[in-house]
Amino acid sequence: MKIIEADFVKGFIRLCNDGWEQGWHERNGGNLSYRLKAEEISAVAPFLTSDNPWVPIGTSVPELAGEYFLVTGSGKYMRNVILDPEANICIVEIDSTGDNYCIRWGLRGGGRPTSELPTHLMNHEVKKRVTGGRYRVIYHAHCTNVISLTFVLPLKDEVFTRELWECATECPVVFPDGIGVVPWMVPGGRDIAAATSRLMEKYDVAIWAHHGMFCSGEDFDLTFGLMHTVEKSAEILVKVLSMVPHKRQTIQPDDFRRLAKDFKVTLPERFLYEKK
Repeated sequence: MKIIEADFVKGFIRLCNDGWEQGWHERNGGNLSYRLKAEEISAVAPFLTSDNPWVPIGTSVPELAGEYFLVTGSGKYMRNVILDPEANICIVEIDSTGDNYCIRWGLRGGGRPTSELPTHLMNHEVKKRVTGGRYRVIYHAHCTNVISLTFVLPLKDEVFTRELWECATECPVVFPDGIGVVPWMVPGGRDIAAATSRLMEKYDVAIWAHHGMFCSGEDFDLTFGLMHTVEKSAEILVKVLSMVPHKRQTIQPDDFRRLAKDFKVTLPERFLYEKK
């Protein structure tokens, strides 16, 4: 078996291509990472190399020591992943301290993991801890309508959550914990990684103002589906706001409470405030 024939690699490639086809990955925009399971590491172990050097991550993630990740490459195009996976993605190992990584497979011809690796790994560390290891995927994309809303809505968790919940009835069920918002910051560094990981303590979605969105989930389908749901609701809101300055009718707080009861989810009351 070649590495690209492994099911987790096929799922990774499919998500990259799905995101490209949605229009979320202009040029080399966006990135994806997946934390491998023990049996997946064992299956691909014969194809991994030990010839590459250890490289500083730029942050410390001790709770990920010894873990392996499949990640997109820096400067690589999502549209090319399906055409030549080995040239555009890689498997990295985290050392015993959580301070360094080593490329074990991929990026044929040279390169390094995504420039957002510190953010991905800090978020993986958080989601591994708060979900008991269930969450394995972190996905970042430049979703047009979500980005558009960051120019017109207050950059507050409560506002984005409530507005997006109102625009698609399934939203409170798909992301009942809400959405976090990071104000604009320079991407790729530790500061924005730390700000995002703080939000990931309580949310599965973090919006980067004027930039894009981060989502986390248990697998590729759930994570892509989460981002797709948020972006579709944002598209509806953009269209509504382009037609009228204010909604004529919408879902009310008590409606959300009834929805939560029927679908057996818990919706934080701070998102169910009465609008003025």
